[in-house]
Amino acid sequence: MTKTIQTGLCAFPLTPMVENRPDLHAFAHLVSRLDRSEVDSICVLGSTGSYAYLRLDERKLLARIAAEQAGDTPLVVGVGALSERDVLELMEDAQNAGAQGLLLAPVSYQPLTDDEVFGLYARASSHSSVPICVYDNPATTHFTFSDALYARIAALPRIGSIKIPGLPVGTVSTAQRISHLRSTLPNSIALGISGDASAARGLIAGCDVWYSVIGGLFPDLAAKIVQAARAGDHERANAASTELSPLWHLFDQHGGSIRVVAAAAELLGLCEGRCLPAPLVPLAGDDQLALRIVLRQLRLL
Repeated sequence: MTKTIQTGLCAFPLTPMVENRPDLHAFAHLVSRLDRSEVDSICVLGSTGSYAYLRLDERKLLARIAAEQAGDTPLVVGVGALSERDVLELMEDAQNAGAQGLLLAPVSYQPLTDDEVFGLYARASSHSSVPICVYDNPATTHFTFSDALYARIAALPRIGSIKIPGLPVGTVSTAQRISHLRSTLPNSIALGISGDASAARGLIAGCDVWYSVIGGLFPDLAAKIVQAARAGDHERANAASTELSPLWHLFDQHGGSIRVVAAAAELLGLCEGRCLPAPLVPLAGDDQLALRIVLRQLRLL
């Protein structure tokens, strides 16, 4: 099957840090490791990639390293920033580096209005020659998209997909949510699910792509869920996700996935200790021990 940024599994790798600077060697290894796996695309410098903590020159360098290491796997680069000026600069650099897609979050310090966010995407779309993914992540940006705003933005040129946050619990409510979004958005817009615990339900309900945190570290594990959903084997997809419930619980317990995934990468020897940008700290002590036990139970360590 041809790899594409609009369908399947889009893996989000960490940006490992060392002495509060990007660990370029570890980052390159994580990206090349994904290229050798069964992921459909790679997205660097998303939330798991700590983009908001990095300087512009660091982000540009990482985008170029990712383009070199991604091989034949389509590459998406996160370009969200506080300043629209910086967004446009990062967009130009990522496209010049060879990115096949851009991930844009409405990053803010001052709360943004719907019109301000629409204006950001309108100007970004006019500067892009590749598809843009609308990155809806209210837990990090503190901005909540309405369905009406989705529709306004989706009508812009070069908007390729919308990454929606976690879905309602329950098969019926999930299906209703996806069906409603399909009815309000152009057919050309791919729907992406994030929130790894919701991924199986989202894919079964008709989402096109899973924007996956665990896919960045355990790509083959995530690929099994995607492949089962693609094959219509909903029972197998749900069972594979349910098996990972101890990991989902740790995500919830520690305020999201990044601290857990960073600690897991350290346990796997893929990065050094304290590989998150300060002041963030990966799990340590009893919390890391609990993660170690979970990974061993899941046969991931």
